[in-house]
Amino acid sequence: MSELPQFYLPDLFAQWPWPRLSNQHYEETKPEFDEWVRSLEALDAKSQSAFDRCNFALLSSIGHPLLDKECFRVACDLMALYFMYDEYTDKLDEEGVRTCADLVLDALRSPHKERPQDESKLGEIARQFWLRAIKVASEGAQRRFIKSFAEYAYSIIEETSDRNAGRVRNITDYLELRRRTAAVYSTLFLVELGIDIPDEVMTHPAMVSLLSLAIDPLMLTNDLYSYNIEQAAGHGSHNFLTAIMNDKGVDLDEALDWFAEYNGTLLSKVQEQCRALPSWNPDIDPIVTTYVERLCYWLRGHDCWSFESGRYFGTKGPEIQKHRVVTLLPRSNGGSEVTPMMALPVDSTSGVD
Repeated sequence: MSELPQFYLPDLFAQWPWPRLSNQHYEETKPEFDEWVRSLEALDAKSQSAFDRCNFALLSSIGHPLLDKECFRVACDLMALYFMYDEYTDKLDEEGVRTCADLVLDALRSPHKERPQDESKLGEIARQFWLRAIKVASEGAQRRFIKSFAEYAYSIIEETSDRNAGRVRNITDYLELRRRTAAVYSTLFLVELGIDIPDEVMTHPAMVSLLSLAIDPLMLTNDLYSYNIEQAAGHGSHNFLTAIMNDKGVDLDEALDWFAEYNGTLLSKVQEQCRALPSWNPDIDPIVTTYVERLCYWLRGHDCWSFESGRYFGTKGPEIQKHRVVTLLPRSNGGSEVTPMMALPVDSTSGVD
């Protein structure tokens, strides 16, 4: 039997100046968070095992190392909501996805209203998350989250349609949809927990430009690291590497080179845009500095978590992080034997997390 082919993962953040940090509240909060998830009884044994391997408390810890304990717990809870939303909707048709989106948005908009007993548990999960979140989030942050979460939730309908039809989008169309299905804009909610950034800052062209540049590296790392398990399971059509290969007419190695160059250009522009942000006033500027610092640590932590959790590489993550070589998994029969682990920002079939 011939050896399976291998490919090389580019080190996307080799030149990123923000180091890996961890949140001081991780050890204390993780057991509380894990117990909350289990108490919901929303996952079967297989899904619970996948959830445990992902270790979303670790993602929140190294992705948001500067948050206080209360905000850190909200970050953990949001990752659980994403996981469960993807877990539930991945098994549904387009109309079923729309129903899930409707009930989650209703729970977010009316968190003090009890959920119907016969409703999907997604509603209660969203309600409990949001009750904790509104204690530490400004009104502006709350508005931005609900708007962007709605865009994410309803965009999964388009992804479901693409998957059912076996549709592969070109690079431009793929990025347009992926920016919504990866939930990156709604996840930016975590970056502003506990601080109050005026709308005039968040809508300023310089800040809008910074965020539009930063979201692609966040979502595309998911695609890079999840590609192997997705293609093995037959879910590779909704992945940036597949879009590059299809659009550019190149093989996997060439697509990885194109990917690395694209991502490197984005990260350089992010740093340039950080330096280009204007000054508002002495009261606002320190808040903006905190926000930008948190954003940059989020990019670093998200990349590190991809190797430190069991989500993409099982127990081999730290080893692969060093040597970057991955063996291409064979396609399973009908895609039933190899199943990508569900997560955030992040969706189960395309990997946002």
